[in-house]
Amino acid sequence: MLERTITKTLEAWSKSSRRKALMLTGARQTGKTTVVRDFARRRYERFAELNFLTDPHAGDIFSGPLDANTIVANLTAYLRQPLEPGNTLVLLDEVQECPRARTAIKFLVEDGRFDYVETGSLLGVRTADVESYPVGFEERHRMYPMDFMEFCRACGVQQTTFDLLRDRFECRKPVNGTIHETMMRLFSAYMVVGGMPEIVQRYVDTHDIAQVVQLQRDILALYRLDIAKYADRADRTKIRAIFDAVPSQLNDRNRRFVLADLGKNARHNRYASSFLWLADAGVALPCYNVEAPVPPLPASRKRSLFKLFMGDTGLLCAQALENVQVPILQGDLDVNMGEITENAIAQELVAHGFPTYYFDSKRYGEVDFVVQSGTRALPIEVKSGNDWTRHHALSKIMSVPEWHLDQAYVLCKGNVEQSGPITYLPLYMSMFLEPEHLPDSLPFTVDLSALNNPE
Repeated sequence: MLERTITKTLEAWSKSSRRKALMLTGARQTGKTTVVRDFARRRYERFAELNFLTDPHAGDIFSGPLDANTIVANLTAYLRQPLEPGNTLVLLDEVQECPRARTAIKFLVEDGRFDYVETGSLLGVRTADVESYPVGFEERHRMYPMDFMEFCRACGVQQTTFDLLRDRFECRKPVNGTIHETMMRLFSAYMVVGGMPEIVQRYVDTHDIAQVVQLQRDILALYRLDIAKYADRADRTKIRAIFDAVPSQLNDRNRRFVLADLGKNARHNRYASSFLWLADAGVALPCYNVEAPVPPLPASRKRSLFKLFMGDTGLLCAQALENVQVPILQGDLDVNMGEITENAIAQELVAHGFPTYYFDSKRYGEVDFVVQSGTRALPIEVKSGNDWTRHHALSKIMSVPEWHLDQAYVLCKGNVEQSGPITYLPLYMSMFLEPEHLPDSLPFTVDLSALNNPE
């Protein structure tokens, strides 16, 4: 069983005294169902699973009244198995296929007999089908393909290695040469294999890249079928055109998605819903340009200027159809591989909780990523070649006084090095980049004593 970080989220949810239904969203084939099954096996005495995609009759449970007693009676009759109150997990898999099940969650959570997990691959694109959302009764989490650390664990990397690398990251000290070279080779393998669990498992079992690529092409075909099945008829052609254009658009020098390449009459207002469809489905990762690299970044994003990354870099390699896998595995991350390396970093940043932005202006040039951690903006440059100390745009924006940028990262093939406010990190150390979070407890009290003695 592949170890997934999301399991910690499931554990914390199951221990909560005020449990809502847990909603796991994300692209197809990211391992949502497998994670829930494994968690239920270890945590609950009873486990019930309904898959509304593979079993269309499962939706009949919710076809009548949606009160808890009726639904539970229908559920137990349909499953023909006893369900123990207080120790049963019910999985509503591919719940987007049964909108009334979403509506029923409110009543089932209030009833409290069982715990509920919902999973859905296309929830973001099928919102109009739900009669009434269970607002306040769902705890939502997005699940992504396996990140690089999860991939390394699957390949057999031990915790002691992660501890050593994190120490080098935090102390800004170089990594031992042999370890560094091994981790760089692992990162190259990750870019080719990607993070889809079935594909990672096949790679771990066989180390056969040909089998990996075939599985990747199967998933790409599934995504195209989803577009044909779930997208509005008026948008299908546009969504498919955008999806197929991602590799060539990223291969462009500035990586920015240029609508004119899709057709001379293509305009952002006509294609906006199509881009959102791919993002909501978890297939693509939009990265918007910002007017200035200062927080709050969402306030200055330009909706019509963006880069569009694939949700999984392995799928990008397979979609490119240029046999890019061999040079990547040989460590040849030259400028022609820049878009794949940048996609891998985008995938890492998003999986770790960073909304991604980039900065580009005629005056300063382009910086690959700008992310926000707490109240700070962090510029990040990605270098796939051997010239990682050359970053004119990054140097320029770091010297703008009013932007108060006191730290930046350059992710590259080199080892750890500190040069003023710029930290050079090996590409694989992107696994340690995480946003600053609020503490679990943040008590705050206003002293009202002055109001009791007005003058």
